[in-house]
Amino acid sequence: MEKRPYGSSGEMLSVVGFGGIMVMNETQEAANNYVAEAIDMGINYFDVAPSYGNAEERLGPALAGKRDKVFLACKTERRTKIESEEALKKSLQTLKTNYFDLYQLHSISTLEDVYTIIGPAGALETLIKAKENGLIRHIGFSAHNEEAAILLMDQFPFESVLFPLNWVNMFSSGFGKKIIEEAEKKKITMLALKSMAKTVIEQNQKRNFEKCWYEPINDKTLAQLAFRYTLSHPVTAAITPGYMMFLRWAVEIAENFKPITKEEENELRKESKGLKPIFP
Repeated sequence: MEKRPYGSSGEMLSVVGFGGIMVMNETQEAANNYVAEAIDMGINYFDVAPSYGNAEERLGPALAGKRDKVFLACKTERRTKIESEEALKKSLQTLKTNYFDLYQLHSISTLEDVYTIIGPAGALETLIKAKENGLIRHIGFSAHNEEAAILLMDQFPFESVLFPLNWVNMFSSGFGKKIIEEAEKKKITMLALKSMAKTVIEQNQKRNFEKCWYEPINDKTLAQLAFRYTLSHPVTAAITPGYMMFLRWAVEIAENFKPITKEEENELRKESKGLKPIFP
């Protein structure tokens, strides 16, 4: 499993990340098996959030006896100091851990989010205090909006940003390029989402993968090419959709990673034609 650095911390993360949604709505036995398999495959980067149903409840016990083998990232969607303090405390208890390796402000989508977070009694105060008290080791955020992400990066020296780096989005509108440029300039570690996403699911369209609000690539060759496309950018790691099938496909790529060629990129570009991007 290829590993890449998390900034200048000395931490090395597996380029394939285990999304906590993988264990949502699974039995505890299945969750235990998924986590054990992932660690056996060389994955040490695990990411979860309270908004992923009962994922924290399943992941905590599944990591019992394995906590020191993983880089555990969690998130909060709360924007105020009081609410985020409560969320952090609850996540620590549910995941049965004394600390998070990375704690992130989750899903920054509007400028209002940013101003509330950095304002008086905003959630950023919680993260700073928690790091001082040893409850978290690194501070980051996830974003679905370029303008908001760039504004937030200007306000505080975040150590990482988690954002969608997706082939269809990049080819259709360049969504993500500005975040990459700003993160590189500020030397902020980049973590990626939605690498294997294909297109949106229309309102009356049936979901083939219940845990995905978008349509993932249900073709191994194309999915692996899309994952290689994401990892060919200056990202440390990418999280796969919430099913073990996608994780295993990604691991095959990560065990002998080769950057995408120009010819393969052109192939992906052709495949993206006519697809509606998940982030317009």
